[in-house]
Amino acid sequence: MTPAVLALEAANQPHRLLHYSRSGSESKYGEEVSAKLGIDPDRVFKTLMAELSDGELVVCVVPVSCLLDLKTLAKAAKVKKASMAHQALAEKRTGYVVGGISPFGQTHSHRTFVDQTALDLDELYVSAGKRGVEIVITPKAFTVVLDATFTRLTGEPL
Repeated sequence: MTPAVLALEAANQPHRLLHYSRSGSESKYGEEVSAKLGIDPDRVFKTLMAELSDGELVVCVVPVSCLLDLKTLAKAAKVKKASMAHQALAEKRTGYVVGGISPFGQTHSHRTFVDQTALDLDELYVSAGKRGVEIVITPKAFTVVLDATFTRLTGEPL
């Protein structure tokens, strides 16, 4: 049971867990989830951490089929610039390892932005907080558990 699952259960949010065997590759985690579970990559969302020009760290949840557009994030967050947080900082602030970072159950609270395409889906897939485990949730979970902001976060698809 991961902190992400506990956070969803504490908020009475419906969810399902899916397990898959990791190939051992240290990159392209989201693409691996999509391939191993046979899920459309537009339905699998990755959790990224960005640092805003004012020093705030924020969580961004975007489809694995797209890149986070940092200029669009900065505009949504009402700051001048945004950059990707360093891996070590993301792991320290979330309590998870890269490739298993969940937007839910993090060790520190962060403002969370979710790509607006999530609202077009009945359910989507995010990390459960451990490599090899995904949580199937509804977009509503982001609002209930994280008070997330839905906005455009991506540019062109990969």
